[in-house]
Amino acid sequence: MKNYLLTPGPTPVPPASLEAMARPIIHHRTPQFQAILKEVEEGLKYVFQTKNDVLIFASSGTGAMEGAVASLLSPGDKAIVVRGGKFGERWGELCEAYGIEFAAIDVEWGKAVDPLEIKKILEGQATSDKRQGIKAVYVTLCETSTGVTTDIEAIARITKAQQAVLVVDAISALGAVPLKTDEWGIDVVVSGSQKGLMIPPGLAFVSLSPKAQDLAQKSKLPKYYFDFKAYKKSIEKNDTPYTPAVNLIIGLNEALRMIIKEGLENIISRHQKHARAVRTAMKALGLELFAPDVYSDAVTSVRVPEGVDGTKLVKTMRDTHGVAIAGGQAQLKGKIFRIATMGHITADDLRVGIDTLETVLLESGYKFEKGAGLKALEKILEQ
Repeated sequence: MKNYLLTPGPTPVPPASLEAMARPIIHHRTPQFQAILKEVEEGLKYVFQTKNDVLIFASSGTGAMEGAVASLLSPGDKAIVVRGGKFGERWGELCEAYGIEFAAIDVEWGKAVDPLEIKKILEGQATSDKRQGIKAVYVTLCETSTGVTTDIEAIARITKAQQAVLVVDAISALGAVPLKTDEWGIDVVVSGSQKGLMIPPGLAFVSLSPKAQDLAQKSKLPKYYFDFKAYKKSIEKNDTPYTPAVNLIIGLNEALRMIIKEGLENIISRHQKHARAVRTAMKALGLELFAPDVYSDAVTSVRVPEGVDGTKLVKTMRDTHGVAIAGGQAQLKGKIFRIATMGHITADDLRVGIDTLETVLLESGYKFEKGAGLKALEKILEQ
């Protein structure tokens, strides 16, 4: 049975990258690897849409998130944290781990933050004690747990005029939804390898604006491995401070070549079409989207219909039919399911996924016209 990955990470890996990662390993302190690293760095700048260096870590995206707290802030600094899902909450947990006091903006799951809420705090329209010493604003571009996209461009317009840096978790968004780091004025972008970049888990990335680099130079929180200064110093020498994930970087180089060849605008358009096709299919099946107004083109969240066991739905699709989708997390467990459209997920993958979903829904007692979702999907895909 062939297995299909329609999860929001990890996502399918292109054959060219798989082949590259299967080659005999080379030593990382060599001109051969440094040439690859240089090409990867330029490819990452293209995807991040930045002229600034992109730091590369051998870790999951959470490692880079931790670095974006430990390497930017100092004792006594304060932050703003937008919590509208599992991963927005992670920013708060990381701040707590390092003793950083933060003003939390809690957003209903399935909704997006109003940028004006951030502006009020930064400009002192909220309580002055929360405003004092705010050095960073932590937000999530695509909240993977809910399928919500945040208006980062609008938030960046607010933070540009402030001392605080804007830090964006783009782990499931990079290469899937619009993200213009330099043009919008985003100070820090964090991402990972296993989503839109089409590589297995194990690499994390951070881009830093000059404003963020200056903050990193002054940071006094304890850190070692995720010290941005060490990585910045090494990347300027086309090197890494510690042992890199050699074969993952080699595989990433192939993936970046594919991205550059297709063109980022074309890739974004493809994600938009595929996500629109999935949303249309869900509506044709009479299913309700969880985030209908602020949806993401990386992952679509759908409410489990009444009378259907959401946990069993996901398990049956995966274990019986070989099609992996994601269930809900935390308070959404069993209440929603999530279908990804990011990275190397193809139109054929989506066809198999929707067809399988229809089969399992019917077996679960949910009534609808068989084939309605697949027909609606196909109509969009053919456009």
